[in-house]
Amino acid sequence: MKRARAIAIARTGEVAAMKNWRYIGLHAVVAAAFIFLLQRYALSATLESSLLWALTFGGCAAGLAYSQVNR
Repeated sequence: MKRARAIAIARTGEVAAMKNWRYIGLHAVVAAAFIFLLQRYALSATLESSLLWALTFGGCAAGLAYSQVNR
């Protein structure tokens, strides 16, 4: 009985970890898309510049989300 309970608890932890990584990825993608659209269309920046800023902000957003999840 204890073994089945330990397996169920371990699986619950795996599911929570997957939700955390999904949250981090979603946060990074949304931030990157937002800054790309802002740079490209609102500020009329070049494609290369917009992609570079999107990558930078996406990475920063992922780091921020990671620090919030592990708090």
